[in-house]
Amino acid sequence: MENFLEGVDDLIVSYNDNIGVYLLLALLIPTGIYFTIKFKFLQFTRIGHSFKIISGKYDKKSDTGDINHFRALTTALSATIGTGNIVGVALAIYFGGPGAIFWMWITGFLGMILKFAECTLSTKFRKVHKDGSISGGPMYYMEIALKDKIGFFAKILAVVFAGATILCSLGTGNMAQSHSMADVIYTNYNIPMWISGLVISLIVLLVIVGGIKRIAEVTSKLVPIMAVAYFIGAITVIFLLSDKIPHAFYLIFHDAFTGTAATGGFFGSAFILTITWGVRRGLFSNEAGQGSAAIAHAAAKTKYPAREGLVASVGPLIDTIIICTITALVIILTDAWSTGIQGVGMTVEGFSRGLSTIGLGSVGRHIVAGGLLLFAFSTIISWSYYGTRAAEYLFGEKWIKPYRYFYGLFVFLGSIWGIELVWHFVDMVITFMTIPNLIALLLLAPVVSKEIKYYFSEMKKQE
Repeated sequence: MENFLEGVDDLIVSYNDNIGVYLLLALLIPTGIYFTIKFKFLQFTRIGHSFKIISGKYDKKSDTGDINHFRALTTALSATIGTGNIVGVALAIYFGGPGAIFWMWITGFLGMILKFAECTLSTKFRKVHKDGSISGGPMYYMEIALKDKIGFFAKILAVVFAGATILCSLGTGNMAQSHSMADVIYTNYNIPMWISGLVISLIVLLVIVGGIKRIAEVTSKLVPIMAVAYFIGAITVIFLLSDKIPHAFYLIFHDAFTGTAATGGFFGSAFILTITWGVRRGLFSNEAGQGSAAIAHAAAKTKYPAREGLVASVGPLIDTIIICTITALVIILTDAWSTGIQGVGMTVEGFSRGLSTIGLGSVGRHIVAGGLLLFAFSTIISWSYYGTRAAEYLFGEKWIKPYRYFYGLFVFLGSIWGIELVWHFVDMVITFMTIPNLIALLLLAPVVSKEIKYYFSEMKKQE
């Protein structure tokens, strides 16, 4: 069995290193730049309006949908604010050096407009069931909106995306999260990983059987709490070491184009290694262009697709630009990145070193452990919804309940499998979702433009 898993891992790594990452680089960044210019930097110029929508200013109970704008955002954020913000940032720095953070920022900024586009389309082409519940996501706008453009291939693209979503829900949103949770519990409290995995899987099942409304109810409470607690801990470390901030940013900008990785001590890494790890972990963090968040945002109560797109555009700002950056600063300011520690241990080391200056070094590991547990748990329950929507699309409603139990099993398996295989699998399946979605976004750019013009013309009438 061990030899078989090693063989599978080798194949996955070969695909990731020689095919997948270059396809992402060729599509993700150019598409983000194209949309940013085409839509006149909408993600920045309309950000104030986006926050007004999130605050509930335009909420109407009579609008079609399952959840309000705020809950749609927190559900999507709970799926993205996870191990990518703690473990993913550490891995990016470990393999790509501090410069990888610069490329995470680029992925985040461009991701704002990509998320706007995909969530606008997902809301426009969502499916409303007889009971009023919603199913939406890229598979629907691929099948419906692309049919006239590419015919039968539209359905093929939709099926590929939905299949990849199921794989990604088991990898990105499930195994990577449960493994990180079990690992941090074992590291900090010496509880065997199989026991943690069993408990986590049972708790997850208790939540996800309630569907999107229960998931949204839980995440709308968890996301603000976990974000604030982690933010306070990180900001404390950054404040204590504020004199080193200029040098930290120097390392990030300098190494973005030269490359200095922590792997094996110190050695110069190629520019391509730095950019690929930054983009990989940036995409894993905010999922922009991947199309997953569009499934959650499609459930929002709104009559204007572009309105929900604006709400969605805030996601990468919070997730990658803010939360990933404060994690990176903790790691860089404390020199934890030069210790050679890999994964969550690097982040724990950063918090412990930083807080030790005020005699609270032992508190650092509890902050990271608590943050990681809440972040990862919320990601697991949100991704269960994405997987069920994809399963419903491919196989019908009767498969929703069996899929949830299947999903619970993978929570347990992820907790006991090796970290390298899990993360390599995650990188692979992300490309299977992202590439079809980016192709669809490019083909449907004119539809997004029409929705933007229509929405803001309606807003002018209401002023």
